[in-house]
Amino acid sequence: MADYDDFARAQLPRLLRYATMLTGEREQAADLVQDVLVKVYRHWSRISGAEHPDRYVLRMVTNGYLSWRHSRSARVIASGDLPEEVRADDFASDHAAREDMWQRLSRLPKRQRAVVVLRYYEQMPDNEIAGLLGCAQATVRAHAHKALASLRNGLAVEQMAEARETR
Repeated sequence: MADYDDFARAQLPRLLRYATMLTGEREQAADLVQDVLVKVYRHWSRISGAEHPDRYVLRMVTNGYLSWRHSRSARVIASGDLPEEVRADDFASDHAAREDMWQRLSRLPKRQRAVVVLRYYEQMPDNEIAGLLGCAQATVRAHAHKALASLRNGLAVEQMAEARETR
């Protein structure tokens, strides 16, 4: 099984980064990747014969995320106050902006979030995303459109609320 060990060592950082982007939490991502790598180990003889074992395992992580612990409806929501004024050179504002994006991503439905992460973080084309998710390219585009609309809508609502507060 040295072949599996080499594969797992080489792919682990990428899988952890990808799973973290999907779940929004490092510990949950590590659990997800661990679950997948256990399955990969059990079926390594079949998976290693695939044309692209790395893509196969990436799909396993994606499917695991989409179906993993459906009963876990509670989401981790970070609490804390955002700075009242944002300065361009303020490290805290950068952190607040990243945290805000994590919050927005966490509110997306799982498939939409998977499409956004695959498209913009993994930089995959729609046809590869469709293959990973087992759906049509048009479905991928629809999920991406809805996800981006939700993310933009949240920004627009906040900007309108801020404009009302400053009046």
